[in-house]
Amino acid sequence: MPTLNKLRTAGSRHPGDPAISRLRIALTVFFGLDGFIFAGWVVRIPAIKEQTGASASTLGLALLGVSAGAVVTMTLTGRLCRRFGSHPVTVACAVLLALSIALPPLTHSPLVLGTVLLVFGAAYGGLNVAMNSAAVDLVRALGRPVMPSFHAAFSLGGMIGAGLGGLVAGSLSPTPHLLALTAIGLLVTAAAAPTLLRQPPPAPAPRSSAPGRSGGSAGGTPWIVAVFGLIALCTAYGEGALADWGALHLQDDLHASPGTAAAGYSLFALTMTAGRLSGTLLLERLGQTRTLVAGGATAAAGMLAGALAPSVWAALLGFAVTGLGLANIFPVAIERAGALAGPSGVATASTLGYGGMLLGPPMIGFMADWYSLPVALTSVAALAAVSAVIGFAVRGASART
Repeated sequence: MPTLNKLRTAGSRHPGDPAISRLRIALTVFFGLDGFIFAGWVVRIPAIKEQTGASASTLGLALLGVSAGAVVTMTLTGRLCRRFGSHPVTVACAVLLALSIALPPLTHSPLVLGTVLLVFGAAYGGLNVAMNSAAVDLVRALGRPVMPSFHAAFSLGGMIGAGLGGLVAGSLSPTPHLLALTAIGLLVTAAAAPTLLRQPPPAPAPRSSAPGRSGGSAGGTPWIVAVFGLIALCTAYGEGALADWGALHLQDDLHASPGTAAAGYSLFALTMTAGRLSGTLLLERLGQTRTLVAGGATAAAGMLAGALAPSVWAALLGFAVTGLGLANIFPVAIERAGALAGPSGVATASTLGYGGMLLGPPMIGFMADWYSLPVALTSVAALAAVSAVIGFAVRGASART
């Protein structure tokens, strides 16, 4: 059985082995590509909204296609990872994501837009569960809390994608822009895929005393996994809201230029990247509970300022503080769920977490129609505060489970 032999060989490697380092780099590339493509889409939402003639509420319904496609796929991806391995599923979903990003600019009605976003959402949801499952395996192999570094790559990709999108927003229509993202996505996937496809997931490092490492069993801790999923949901809601509505808030409510409006998400992604790059050190110094509580409180204060600020620059500062606060909450929640329950835990927490990211934008749309967009965005601050309270309430619970 050559596959079993390969797994045994991989499991005998030391975490410092060059093969594991190459695996970490390749997986980091996929996180970055995911953020890059997603940000390229969100900065063109204002143009797609105008192209399809959608109102705030109908755009919210169309965006629900992303949510529906992603959540349904996430519930299945954990099983696919257990059957085929997280590495092949990551590659397959990356290809589908790159292809599907070209579809939204071809639509001219909210109904058709929502339909094609089902495909985009399915690819996005599957890729996030698969690559987070693979990342949990690497975290366990390395024996250090390096999960934020993978999510830093997602944020960095988002920053670059949003920045480039802002540069071309005034001179290039969405069609050639998003077609270019398809080409880039396929090229990057072709370059990084061989490393993932050649190497099975590494076995855990021989450090049984490492904090928070339960061995990733497939069952036994459903309630705490769901709690970490709820924490992820509260914070991912904010990330999705800023991605889809941040530019519109700056442009429509504060009268920013299209380029400045697009820079809002880029700034948010920049501070989130900085926070996640320092996430490993932060977790080693403060621990998980303090990191979760401080992050939630910081994000709540920042988003209140970003939503209610009377000027563009004050709102941009609020977005930046929000990104810094949210930076490490989501990766910590996903990593803990995976460490406690393996791919099933990642799938459960990711479904809740990314469900918050993808269901948040439609909810913001409805609240914007009922009240106003600034008022709707204060819900981000409320849920960030809730995540801090939950994080404090369950302190030590995962260790006892």
